[in-house]
Amino acid sequence: MHFDSFAAFIDMGGYGFYVWTSFIVTFVGIYTLFIEQKWRKKQLKLAVVKENDRIQRIKKAKEKASQANSDE
Repeated sequence: MHFDSFAAFIDMGGYGFYVWTSFIVTFVGIYTLFIEQKWRKKQLKLAVVKENDRIQRIKKAKEKASQANSDE
């Protein structure tokens, strides 16, 4: 499609408002999904680290308990 001026390009034959609004809505949606994905990945990594720490604490507590039982 050929436009005579930049204003004609922006106007898009009278449909510019709908065209540019759809572009903005689309890009905002994609950006929101991108940010949410990064946030969820960060939360998942933190949850894995917490779970691993918890498992290590339980393991150490069981070892201490078994040592205390064997000392008696």
